[in-house]
Amino acid sequence: MSGYIERTIASLVAASERAAIAEQVAFSEGALQRVDPRVKVAGLFALIVVVAASRRLSVIAALFVIAAILAAASHVRMRRLAGWVWLPVLFFTGAIALPAIFLTPGHAVASLGITAITEQGLRAAAFLIGRAETASTLSALLVLTTPWPWVLKALRIFRCPMIVVAILGMTYRYIFVILQTALEMFEARQSRTVGVLPPSERRRLASSAAGVLLSKSVQMSGEVHQAMRSRGFRGEIHLLQDFRARATDWCWLAGFGLVAAASLWYGR
Repeated sequence: MSGYIERTIASLVAASERAAIAEQVAFSEGALQRVDPRVKVAGLFALIVVVAASRRLSVIAALFVIAAILAAASHVRMRRLAGWVWLPVLFFTGAIALPAIFLTPGHAVASLGITAITEQGLRAAAFLIGRAETASTLSALLVLTTPWPWVLKALRIFRCPMIVVAILGMTYRYIFVILQTALEMFEARQSRTVGVLPPSERRRLASSAAGVLLSKSVQMSGEVHQAMRSRGFRGEIHLLQDFRARATDWCWLAGFGLVAAASLWYGR
């Protein structure tokens, strides 16, 4: 695993495995998997709006705990959720929130030479990280517990623009097509490589592979679009399964609405 090609193949395989695991979770018998997709889209989006509008850290923390409980009840492992969502969001959001700790004026709680950590800066950073973590967890719950075509159909039921739904659907499919194409390219290169490539050759291989992959993706996009148009695709998502709300779905919807309303009122 010390070579560039071997590490690239391993990362592509790992990405495919994560996608397969997510699909297995979506079809498992968890709590949220049994809920109507329309209810999940409406309820989880409402909670995300409440998280963005809340002015209390306690409310955001409570919604984060609720999201974690729902993930555990839906057979989403905390370790996977931490590796796929929490740590990446903490890394990128923390890099944005870190300067606010020092640049936000207010009451200083610690001094670091010519700079000082302010209470207002810590609060602003906590709000940013808390909102990002909670909103990303709720969004991940929707994707991990619902097959992607069902999510797209639910979005169309709520009058989401057809072009947006089509872009989301095509992007999701193209990710796996490009992953498979890249995996085949690097496996073909590995089968023709003897020994370990020097650094200059690895850089040349990486740049050429990126160019070839881009060219293939552009050509494939035109072919796929023509094939879809010839089969009657006009942007609408059609499924054999129709959504039918049951009594439990209405209870879930009422629960989402109650939590969202209470959080919005308490966090104002």
